[in-house]
Amino acid sequence: MDAETLVKEHFAESVSTKQAAANVLAPAIARAGRLMAQSLLDDGKIFSCGNGGSAADSQHFSSELLNRFEMERPGLPAIALTTDSSTLTAIANDYAYDEIFAKQIRALGRQNDVLLAISTSGNSTNVNRAIVAAHEKAVSVVALSGHDGGLMAGLLSDNDVEIRVPAVRTARIQEVHLVVIHCLCDLIDKTLLGGK
Repeated sequence: MDAETLVKEHFAESVSTKQAAANVLAPAIARAGRLMAQSLLDDGKIFSCGNGGSAADSQHFSSELLNRFEMERPGLPAIALTTDSSTLTAIANDYAYDEIFAKQIRALGRQNDVLLAISTSGNSTNVNRAIVAAHEKAVSVVALSGHDGGLMAGLLSDNDVEIRVPAVRTARIQEVHLVVIHCLCDLIDKTLLGGK
């Protein structure tokens, strides 16, 4: 297969995956947007976490809230739990890497807060432990995953929102996660500020 054909196949698969996801995930994304907007209206904050590409997605989401998405507005309280290298390495060294997000949630999380937990497989132990810690602190969870939801799916409560991408390939799941993040940012802005 030549390089151009391979590139076109990636695009076609990405488009197809996104179309299938839009039909399945729209209600959950809308619910997650409402949950996050209400959290902010109730003086809560939004945490996010993930590993690798999902860590980058959590930081992307946080930056869109703290700075702005597409509308001019004041910054919104959002914290990516992936960014403080001293905290991450201290927890990993003194306890375990599996605790790097959970310990932060236990210290910072409060009722009315929301955790955006991102794991393409749903099997990231440190993200799943953050979900358990969130429940201990009465923090709601929006879970971004893919495939069969992994272990994450079994940790969620009725107050949480699961956004599980109907795909197996990690790259396609991550591409849909990015669209979901942009949807959430837009829904939050439109709920808080109105507009088209």
